[in-house]
Amino acid sequence: MRTTVGWQATGPTLRRAPLERRDLRPDDLAVRVDYCGVCHTDLHAVRAGAADGSGPRPLVPGHEFTGVVTETGTAVTRFRPGDPVAVGNIVDSCGTCAMCRIGQENFCHSFPTLTYGGTDRRDGSTTLGGYSREYVLGERFAYALPAALDPAAAAPLLCAGITVWEPLRALGAGPGTRVAVAGLGGLGHLAVKLAVALGADTSVISRSPDKAEDARRLGARELVVSTDPERLAAARERFDIVVDTVSAPHDLGAYLRLVALDGTLSHLGHLGPVTVETLDLLIGRKKLSSAGSGGRKGTAEMLAFCAEHGITADIELLPSARVNEALDRLDRGDVRHRFVLDLSDLDHSGLPDLGLSDPSDPDLRGPDRSGPQDPAAG
Repeated sequence: MRTTVGWQATGPTLRRAPLERRDLRPDDLAVRVDYCGVCHTDLHAVRAGAADGSGPRPLVPGHEFTGVVTETGTAVTRFRPGDPVAVGNIVDSCGTCAMCRIGQENFCHSFPTLTYGGTDRRDGSTTLGGYSREYVLGERFAYALPAALDPAAAAPLLCAGITVWEPLRALGAGPGTRVAVAGLGGLGHLAVKLAVALGADTSVISRSPDKAEDARRLGARELVVSTDPERLAAARERFDIVVDTVSAPHDLGAYLRLVALDGTLSHLGHLGPVTVETLDLLIGRKKLSSAGSGGRKGTAEMLAFCAEHGITADIELLPSARVNEALDRLDRGDVRHRFVLDLSDLDHSGLPDLGLSDPSDPDLRGPDRSGPQDPAAG
């Protein structure tokens, strides 16, 4: 076994702890994790699991990260030490079902192996996530990180980005389509950037009129204030696609009424039960869809598209020692638009030197990054 350092759940908070990773299999990569995004799923896993005992244990969150390959197994052909890579929320799948065969491993019929809280298909161990200095995974689910993308701001693309990219592509967002994005958080702001880059006429739906300037900065044409009945009425049946990224329970009817004839509401943000009035779908032949994460083919395409168009997340970069602060602030909605953890502080964790970082090796040395990033960057 290999030993690394990471942030493990102990009740409702995370504490620094030594972690074990498997020895490399022939098709494995060892990745030094440099930057890991903080997702609402992480918050839920830590807090809900502590409250009712549900969820995986041990728990090390983190499923959108970038880093550098430090070692490869004997059968690896796509990567070598020093290569920058990105990893999302899936690290394995059966590889043989109908979904896997078409590159939609996220819908694997036997369920994909998740980056944390999953069950390894070979040894049955619980997967531990990217809030750690090293991760070991099969090369199939690692992606080459384009040089054009800042590695810290690119990390959220591997969950938030791909989650909105796949439905935008599947629903045909592009020139001649009208797209509205409900919510302007981690998923929503990337949905706006991607829809705009695809050529769609893009708007934002938000409860707060204060988001208008932010929406315009991201490229949206207008802000529809969902708490203003007159603005909602004026936007009735205006949009071909409404991408719903709101993470809290809410009424879908208000958004369905904004969908045009034969248009689609793509419900992405809240994964709990929803209630839909049939008439809201019937009037206008409207469709309700959803999506989750993405397959290998779509993830690679998204990264190439983002590199071509200069799209990354707007982030606040924090040293990983402030992970509990990040979770608290995320719970309060106090973030624009995604927290990303810098894991380099784990090299000086006070735990034994684990040999994960050699500052004299330029191929394995990450960029010097510290402090919050400009929210306008990316």
